Amino acid sequence: MTESGPDGGHRETSRDAAYQQLTRSGRRMSIGRRLAYACLVPLLLGVLRLLWATCRRPQVIGAEHLQAALERAPSLIPCYWHQHQLFCARYLLERRDLGLRAGFLISPSVDGEIGARLVHRLGGEVIRGSSTYTGARALRDFYEALVRRDISPAITPDGPRGPAFEFKPGAILLAQMSGRPMLPLAFAASRSIRFHWDRFVLPLPGARIVIAVGEPRWVPKRLDAAALAGEQSEMARRLRATFELAHAQLKAVRK
Repeated sequence: MTESGPDGGHRETSRDAAYQQLTRSGRRMSIGRRLAYACLVPLLLGVLRLLWATCRRPQVIGAEHLQAALERAPSLIPCYWHQHQLFCARYLLERRDLGLRAGFLISPSVDGEIGARLVHRLGGEVIRGSSTYTGARALRDFYEALVRRDISPAITPDGPRGPAFEFKPGAILLAQMSGRPMLPLAFAASRSIRFHWDRFVLPLPGARIVIAVGEPRWVPKRLDAAALAGEQSEMARRLRATFELAHAQLKAVRK
């Protein structure tokens, strides 16, 4: 959780300060770094918006699943593979008309300040934490965002470092604790390049985009180890099926 400072930055709350003690970066928010961020964030924001603008307006299939989930609960848990962040995040940010308040986990250290400012500028909610170094604390803050603030935190279940396409249990535990559903998402692009450990999808200019939204998945309040593993397998299957749906629609559009 953050507070806005007079320079447009985000002052740390006591919780963020506690997080920062657990992060590995030794950097501090100096005056020079604040000035650099003030220049860099608008530049990155412009590049991101230009990238979105150079692709064709995304076609969305399965949007009724998001609306149906929000009719049953004021918040939910969007899930998509790490490689699909670019347009799945955009879709969530644009669903404020449905009352969706999309949240994103950002490192609470100085390293994450650029990401936090970008998310705020795009109208999203920032949840400060690290699933790698402060996993239990991040899970607690996800829960508070979901239940107390009606924020829907986007989760990449194979992130931030992989293995790619492995559905880790965090989102399932969060759904179990909060009583909120998981919502699978994916997107497909007609032309793209892929890179990094997750084969991050970067659509090329003029690419057609199809975003697919799957059916919400509600998790029982009680799960033993075998049931938890079963939920992981099921959600991984649903994410694959959601991508296949987007890809099939893209192929149909080409014909």
